[in-house]
Amino acid sequence: MITTTAAIVEEPGAPFTVHEVSVEDPRAGEVLVRMVAAGLCHTDLTVRAGGIPFRLPGILGHEGAGVVEQVGTGVTKVKPGDKVLLSFTSCGHCVACRDGHPAYCDTWLPSNLISGARDDGSPTVYRGRDPLGGHFFGQSSFARHALADERSVVRVDHDAPLEVLAPLGCGVQTGFGTVWNILDPAPGSTLAVFGAGAVGLAAIMAAAQLPLKAIFAIDRVPDRLDLATELGATHTLDVGWVDTAKTLMELTGGRGVDYTVDTTGNPGVLRTAVDTLAARGTCAIVGAPPGGTEVSLDVQGMLTGKKVVGVTLGDGEPETLLPQLVDLHRRGRLPLEKLVRYYPLEALDQAAQDMHQGTTIKPVVRF
Repeated sequence: MITTTAAIVEEPGAPFTVHEVSVEDPRAGEVLVRMVAAGLCHTDLTVRAGGIPFRLPGILGHEGAGVVEQVGTGVTKVKPGDKVLLSFTSCGHCVACRDGHPAYCDTWLPSNLISGARDDGSPTVYRGRDPLGGHFFGQSSFARHALADERSVVRVDHDAPLEVLAPLGCGVQTGFGTVWNILDPAPGSTLAVFGAGAVGLAAIMAAAQLPLKAIFAIDRVPDRLDLATELGATHTLDVGWVDTAKTLMELTGGRGVDYTVDTTGNPGVLRTAVDTLAARGTCAIVGAPPGGTEVSLDVQGMLTGKKVVGVTLGDGEPETLLPQLVDLHRRGRLPLEKLVRYYPLEALDQAAQDMHQGTTIKPVVRF
């Protein structure tokens, strides 16, 4: 085992507190990573609040970036010294994985969220003699060392700026992949993104690469809307000042929007995202509210060919998508620096508060 430090959540609603922990040596198919950076995502906060089940006390974090220190038997994808990005895990064998859709792996929920342990039930990290919830998204990266599944790591070039690229593993992959992989908007179409946080802004950056007629950004934080414009939005709507549905219909000549993305997890916002669709339009749901959250829809309105699709992690295959995003960043087409603000591990609670208040878009822990 290796002794390191990690941010632990003791119970639902508790703050992050930093403790010394012991991380197991890598077994077959596992990789020990010395963390350089890790992004804070709304999913981490939903779990911390008790909205998503996970074994607590435990270690969260699922947007990691670091350097490989050890590999277990059978690992061929990376070697010690390699720089890697960390993303979700998957089995690699089920129908979804074989078809290139590991975000819908048969084992996704237990392996990434619920169990807090390896697939065989064994823990990966301890505090003293007591096992902790770990293996969060196959990594638990709010620690100076993370034991990750081989399928959770993606090797990047030796000069890759890990502190900037860390958010690719979840939030950016989700927003970008939703536009490119799922909606795939036709040239000349319109797209509206509800929520200009990290996921929403990633969706806007993805849309800005395409020949669309209009890209609408909807939020209540003026600074985020200003950044959305800088990143490619053609129109911004501040929900504190305008009627969103009415304004979108006016801006589209009464037709509605061809594609919408709801990143908020708010049922009322989702209803607006569906209501403002044009005939045969598609709404992608990527925001994750607590389990059991429901939304009502106008059935008559749906009969115009509207579609609603739920999306996990942009339906991305990390080994394929993340290198493409790294290359876009290298070429200046994915300016992640504009989203990121850095915090030490001990300031995770402040980072969460800043994200909630809208003063920080993407907090990143820098180790």
